[in-house]
Amino acid sequence: MENSKYKVTAVSYLNTKPLLYGIFKSKIAEKIELQLDMPSVCAQKLKDGRADLGLVPVAIIPELATPHIISDYCIGTVGAVKTVCLYGDRPIEDWTAVYLDYQSRTSVELTKFLLKEHWQLKPQLLAAQPGYESAIGGTTGGLVIGDRTVGLEEQFPYVYDLGEAWMVHTGLPFVFAAWVSNRPLDEDFVTEFNLALQVGLAAIPELIYLLPVSQKGFNLQEYYTKYISYRLDDAKRRALSLFLSLISQKEQPTVRQSLLV
Repeated sequence: MENSKYKVTAVSYLNTKPLLYGIFKSKIAEKIELQLDMPSVCAQKLKDGRADLGLVPVAIIPELATPHIISDYCIGTVGAVKTVCLYGDRPIEDWTAVYLDYQSRTSVELTKFLLKEHWQLKPQLLAAQPGYESAIGGTTGGLVIGDRTVGLEEQFPYVYDLGEAWMVHTGLPFVFAAWVSNRPLDEDFVTEFNLALQVGLAAIPELIYLLPVSQKGFNLQEYYTKYISYRLDDAKRRALSLFLSLISQKEQPTVRQSLLV
């Protein structure tokens, strides 16, 4: 792209920090305008053309006119992911309703699939609004993603990790977000961009000393190396294809609007 910068949107969660660090530490930062948004906003910006490239929830891919996954790196997991979980006071079999996190549709779609096919349950689905975490309790569970999950396992006796449940159900890893454009990008830019991401991942040992974590007992090194799997390998690509086919084929359950404000 001559005489202008690529507009890039990404999330500023703990799991994206190594990727962002690599971008900031490389010359690719001079070629982009980076905006940090919640996952759902990243997806919408890419869809409506306000971004040229985004680290977006993969559920948006079928809605893009000409999607291109431009990187061999992603936000994925092989089994438990730790920061995408269902929380509740009672076992999931007792839940009559579930709040669905408003920040990422991929996790919402994964929750819908697992509730129906893995746990074979049909609780009422509630579209959550900011502050919904305080309404989780009794027979109402909740999906919470990202940094807000840190420490929640201490508040709720029942925690269901979606990455782990998907692995048990399918035997595959999972891809929550990928670097996607809605048109072809310059090959030299793509190569340089991927090298920047690689630099960031190599700097994880350094990052664990630089990033503050509000909750004691949250092990960043373990999180980055055990729970988050950044390489978009063949197994993750198969899992991504399966997930996208599942959400495009299934009948969408009704999600009722929450009265929570």
